Amino acid sequence: MEQRLDYATVSPEGRKALFTLKSFVDDLGIEPKLKALVEIRVSQINGCGFCVDRHSMEARAVGESQQRLDSLVVWDKSPFFSDLERAALEWAESVTLCSETGVPDEVYKKVRKFFSENKLVGLTYLIINMNGLNRIAVSFRMTASTRTE
Repeated sequence: MEQRLDYATVSPEGRKALFTLKSFVDDLGIEPKLKALVEIRVSQINGCGFCVDRHSMEARAVGESQQRLDSLVVWDKSPFFSDLERAALEWAESVTLCSETGVPDEVYKKVRKFFSENKLVGLTYLIINMNGLNRIAVSFRMTASTRTE
């Protein structure tokens, strides 16, 4: 797969706007492992190989285990995730697929057990940001580079 164009070169202002939200999200105080899990799961749903690769590296850098990363795609059938993580991942999936799910009340109620209003809004901004970045990366066929690690 070949990259279609370099969106950052074509529209540096647009990239700056995207990364302003990313900067905001990075400063929300969401625990780094949870942040990485949500970013990876959203990217898996959206089929963004570039972002899955990038955020998997970030997850390992903050101490995430390979076993949990390998199981993330089936988090709801895996014993390796806490109730808080499960609620966040279910929220991430529901928000990402909102045109299909409508983000049901029962998903909201589950996530509210673990997240204050402020933290839930922050988590939702994280999900929105990742969805936006995925859509630009998928649309223009950004690809991950082969690593030698």
